Amino acid sequence: MATAAQQPSEQPEAPEGHHQAFEESDGWLTRTEVLSRIIYWGIHAACLLVFVVGAPVEAVLLCVTTYFVRVLGITGGYHRYFAHKTYKTGRVMQFIIAFIGCSATQKGPLWWAGNHRRHHRLSDQPGDPHSPKDGWYHSHQGWIFDPQWEGTPTDVIQDFAKYPELVWLNKNHWVAPLSLAILCALIGGFPGLVWGFVVSTTLLWHATYFVNSLAHLWGTRRYVTTDTSRNNLLIALTTCGEGWHNNHHYYPASARNGFFWYEIDVTWYVLKALSWVGLVWDLKTPPEIILNGRNGKQLVRNATSKNAEKAAA
Repeated sequence: MATAAQQPSEQPEAPEGHHQAFEESDGWLTRTEVLSRIIYWGIHAACLLVFVVGAPVEAVLLCVTTYFVRVLGITGGYHRYFAHKTYKTGRVMQFIIAFIGCSATQKGPLWWAGNHRRHHRLSDQPGDPHSPKDGWYHSHQGWIFDPQWEGTPTDVIQDFAKYPELVWLNKNHWVAPLSLAILCALIGGFPGLVWGFVVSTTLLWHATYFVNSLAHLWGTRRYVTTDTSRNNLLIALTTCGEGWHNNHHYYPASARNGFFWYEIDVTWYVLKALSWVGLVWDLKTPPEIILNGRNGKQLVRNATSKNAEKAAA
């Protein structure tokens, strides 16, 4: 088995009231440059090219493939590995996961994971990059055009910022999506480029954006949390398990977002399969106190009671 990439046991905390340190932004989704907005909205507009190229079976299958592979790069890579460190892997596999996630055209792994850590620390509070309390459009995609979040918050992602290859990928995050676009064109010609990259990227953007927006507005709440996170089956299906958002916000250290067998979590199934062949290991799962209670309020009371008993002992 490969040697695990060294990781601190805990994520570094930013001091109270501390202003985040930002790197100079660069590349495709730079929030303050006109070119980046043209590229972003241009990819959306380019979806209309499907009426020109039609819907060849090969191109549509390429769209489905690039969509789900890159969803897994975001969910299993950017989110559950880089943002929350819910499992371990080797350094080579770490870069592969980061490259696949980067091909989703959502900037680099350090930027993405760093801002997601901020989201959890300040979820639905002032300082949360994408709270629906600031409006649905803001939480869905408006926040990505806010220059406040244009750079990488290096002070909250120091554990991974020590790897030069990840720093390079983070600064050159255009390399992965451009490589994918070229590959799609080589495989399927112009229809392959339109379906395999343009349409797939647009669908992928909004599927993951729905986790930030709709998954805080629409769905059920099993657990009592300080934010508005909700579980949503439809979002879980389109994002390979990220729709179990209330579960995740209640216990973000788990590599499994669908806590129960009936909560479909494709990302967890893939991570489990990868662990069987030794590519990832030490997958974290929810402890019994999370799984055994009837509802969030009971679980919160039980946890509070047990913590009080330990403190009194």
